[in-house]
Amino acid sequence: MFKEYLSVTAVSGPLLLAEHIEEVKYGELVEIELENKEIRRGQVLEVSGDKALIQIFEGSTGINLTGSRVRFSGKSIEIGVSMDMLSRVFNGLGEPIDNGPKILPEKKIDINGSPINPYARDFPQEFIQTGISSIDGMNTLVRGQKLPIFSGSGLPHARIAAQIARQAKVLGKEEEFAVVFGAMGITFEEANFFIEDFKKTGAIDRAVLFINLASDPPIERIATPRVVLSTAEYLAFEKDKHVLVILTDMTNYCEALREVSAARKEVPGRRGYPGYLYTDLASIYERAGRIQGKKGSITQIPILTMPEDDKTHPVPDLTGYITEGQILLSRALHQKNIYPPIDVLPSLSRLKQKGIGRGRTREDHADVTNQLFAAYARGKEAKELAVILGDAALSDIDKQFSKFADEYENKFLAQGEYTNRTIEETLNIGWELLKILPRSELKRVKEEQIKTYMDK
Repeated sequence: MFKEYLSVTAVSGPLLLAEHIEEVKYGELVEIELENKEIRRGQVLEVSGDKALIQIFEGSTGINLTGSRVRFSGKSIEIGVSMDMLSRVFNGLGEPIDNGPKILPEKKIDINGSPINPYARDFPQEFIQTGISSIDGMNTLVRGQKLPIFSGSGLPHARIAAQIARQAKVLGKEEEFAVVFGAMGITFEEANFFIEDFKKTGAIDRAVLFINLASDPPIERIATPRVVLSTAEYLAFEKDKHVLVILTDMTNYCEALREVSAARKEVPGRRGYPGYLYTDLASIYERAGRIQGKKGSITQIPILTMPEDDKTHPVPDLTGYITEGQILLSRALHQKNIYPPIDVLPSLSRLKQKGIGRGRTREDHADVTNQLFAAYARGKEAKELAVILGDAALSDIDKQFSKFADEYENKFLAQGEYTNRTIEETLNIGWELLKILPRSELKRVKEEQIKTYMDK
């Protein structure tokens, strides 16, 4: 039952102030009827006494203070969910934009869900094979984990996201993921790339896409990740599916948050972002995981672009505190035409050890990974030394490590956009590369592993 008021007293940017209102709640859905009968939607952002601050989804242009009517619905933003959402494309608020029929919802759920109760969480421990060696072999993704990708302007994070969405599966069970993809503040070209790639490869059949364009209102951008996660929770915990959530670009989401915060005249924090940015991001990231007694799971890969490739920027900085590691893309590798340009040395998966080893991947996985890390790091040091002092200053061992670093980048890190490597292929490539080094330098792998995998 709508309550209607003719008491709009101020409009500032995407915000509207209504006075003399009664029994209105935070988060309540609002309709604003303009003098020309046009309907716009909004949400209550703040309530103080008989005043309500409303954020408008479609923008405030054309709103007349004297002739506009405000109607409060008495409920929060909801999304109608159903299994029919698979293979469909929606806008950031969950409305179809693929010229298909409207969804007949099985139920409606409030998008403002809660983070998973830590007591109810089940520990992530099942290996997810993405088909990308630099992730599977070096910084392994585990079912129920939240592992962000830190990128930069112009780097191919969109292609990597699409590749992971196509290829990800739980090893052993050969189960493909249902993919819930949320794009925030992207261009039409980027949106078209994702939609066409999903359709061309058939991944659309098990995917739900939510697209918020850069031209769409910033307020819609704030709701999009919550719409995405509400859909994912329905598929995972009510329909027992393994769900992979990809959110891109979280930096655009935070910019929208900053814009609304500035319009509310809140005291800014670091670089103008609101002081509650950490809490807000946590309310999104902590909705990933596994729940005891439930078959389904939500694995989350947020993607964010770092302004000026700055890891200390508030968005990647705070994201790193909340999530379980990060995959870092390298501009230097990208300039060498290496795809995917994942820099494995500063990248990290804090749950890697829980998803690898005997019975999950292969018994030599952890040791091979450690040996490859150590050898690549030493090879990079040797190459840096050669730049300063020249090749003549390198010992024979240093030259071998330098050669290893080049071969590692060209054969292990580099792979085709549609190349889907099994974990066995990834580990075998690692063993082939270790043949470049003297046996005396292989101090992180066991002798029996060398005999089994290198001498075969």
